[in-house]
Amino acid sequence: MIPFVPGLPADFVTQLLAGMAVNFQIAAIALAVGLALGALLAWSKLGGGILGAAATVLIGLMRAAPTFVVMFFLLNIIPRDATLFGIGVAPSGIMTVALSLVPYSASYVADNGAEALKQLRTGSTLGALLFLPNVTRAFFVLVMSSSAGAAIGVTEGIAVILREAALLPTLDQKLVLFAIGILFFGVTLQVGFAIMRLLQRHLGRRATGA
Repeated sequence: MIPFVPGLPADFVTQLLAGMAVNFQIAAIALAVGLALGALLAWSKLGGGILGAAATVLIGLMRAAPTFVVMFFLLNIIPRDATLFGIGVAPSGIMTVALSLVPYSASYVADNGAEALKQLRTGSTLGALLFLPNVTRAFFVLVMSSSAGAAIGVTEGIAVILREAALLPTLDQKLVLFAIGILFFGVTLQVGFAIMRLLQRHLGRRATGA
């Protein structure tokens, strides 16, 4: 039981951490696919010509795609019993949320990847290294955006908090619970940023020979 919130189950922290792990899993999948697709789009964009123009238009469309719209489109366009050669291919709830975040992820990677490539071409390694904190920032945006999964029954961290908040009798208890959620997510994200800043500084020193 958590102090000041007597209505919470004894294993609430365990449930919250398990839910947060789902948030990070969704974000990792979305970023992995986004890195692959975004790198291809960035390369195509810098190449110019018809391919570059097409890549630029596609990046713009992906940048503007609302996550909820993409998510519910995927839910309705792919039958729950879809199979390929007898193998079920319908995405799980986690995969559906991850795929709905790919347009944002890929467009962000494409924009920042193109800039990083430009910096490398001009000989600015330090400028290119800004890609790392930028992608880290995108990852944490994806972590928080993955809470959209609560709308389709994915048990991620925010869904755990909302489920328990609905059972608490007073507003004060609900507010404390939300504060606990902010603390858990906030501390985790700040630790991630700190690690990435250290990595960026280390790579920067190596690049400059300092």
